[in-house]
Amino acid sequence: MFSMSPTLAGFAAIIMWSLLALFTASSGPVPPLQLLAMTFSIGSLVGLLYWLKNPPSRDLLRQSPKVWLVGIGGLFGYHFFYYTALQNAPAAEASLVAYLWPVLIVVFSAFLPGEKFRWFHAAGTLLGFSGALLLILSRNQVSQVADTATLGYLAAFSCAFIWSAYSVISRTFKNVSTDSVVLFCLATAILSLIAHLILETTYWPESTIQWLAILALGLMPVGLAFYAWDYAMKHGPIQLLASAAYLAPVLSTIILVLAGRAEMRWRLAAATLLVTFGAILASGKLTRGHSLA
Repeated sequence: MFSMSPTLAGFAAIIMWSLLALFTASSGPVPPLQLLAMTFSIGSLVGLLYWLKNPPSRDLLRQSPKVWLVGIGGLFGYHFFYYTALQNAPAAEASLVAYLWPVLIVVFSAFLPGEKFRWFHAAGTLLGFSGALLLILSRNQVSQVADTATLGYLAAFSCAFIWSAYSVISRTFKNVSTDSVVLFCLATAILSLIAHLILETTYWPESTIQWLAILALGLMPVGLAFYAWDYAMKHGPIQLLASAAYLAPVLSTIILVLAGRAEMRWRLAAATLLVTFGAILASGKLTRGHSLA
């Protein structure tokens, strides 16, 4: 029986990730790896400030190599391949492929102890995938898929595999405190900075709005969201949260529309219905009247 706290933490992470597109679009000319280093530094600072009030265990650094590999590899690996995907393939299609991770979480979680893969998980995730597909891809874009860069799509699939594997494997690390995510974020910031210095030219934000957008990125989508998601994956209903993750691209689009950065169309309304119903169906608990607690 799961408590509501991990479930709500997972939902909070999904909502914060839905702000990623808006904040990123407002961050100005900062190149990807530099932006990653800046935002993960802020995200690390959030955790370090929490430590001042609630000092972590002295054994925090004494993690197994597997924990370090999964933690750092999940955060750094996902974002490295994400930016590679968007640089080598059309953004909409690459984003769709990267958003296969909720489906993969549901599939992978079926192999966890005490979990079973049922028909409503499959049906719900298929509906959610259909909604994301309808929202992101137009008829013309679909016809052009075969002509896009193979490297970009391979990188996007790597994103989906890395984040789903990270999320599901985190479930097996229930005894590893979420405080460890602070160290993973700090390591990601350092690795991103090294990669930036090697591969990119430095450009700084040009306005107050751009600085505030980067600050917001570090505090929420690339900060608090990771701590909340880690806690949710270790203690919450993993298949429900994976299905609910389909809401992220829909919420992101709605936010962009309200901010005047996207146009409202029928695809948005139809995708919202498909994604929302898919999440409810895949949860199983809602369809059968069970409590989420």
